[in-house]
Amino acid sequence: MSFQVTFKTRWSDFDANRHLRHSAYNDYAAEVRVRFFKKLGYSINDFAKENLGPILFKEETSFYKEVHMGEDITIDLQLKAVSKKTERWKLEHHFYNEKGELSAKIMVFGAWIDLQKRKLATPSEKFQQLFASLEKTDDYEEIILKSKR
Repeated sequence: MSFQVTFKTRWSDFDANRHLRHSAYNDYAAEVRVRFFKKLGYSINDFAKENLGPILFKEETSFYKEVHMGEDITIDLQLKAVSKKTERWKLEHHFYNEKGELSAKIMVFGAWIDLQKRKLATPSEKFQQLFASLEKTDDYEEIILKSKR
């Protein structure tokens, strides 16, 4: 499944150079992930019932073209990597300006956290299929977890 969202940018998203500020990209990427979960029928309440939440280890942003004040942006979401039981995952966002040019790419590397124990967790079977329908990147890979000894 291809998943993308188009946003009307806001005045507060821009910096003194009149282009989309660097941290706004991360805010929009987070919103795309939340909308993806919602589209699949997973609400914040579903995560709360499981005491489960996403946690990011790393966000990596590359900038290519400016997004100027007043431009709409379209962001897609793809699966870059995932472990067998979805314990760890890598997602990739592509940002496009109004001309359809690639403006930025954000990769996030994450996992799930048990919100009560405050430790990394393996999601229930209900959540293990969360990314199954998401379009994969060309360089998609499986994450192999090291066994605990």
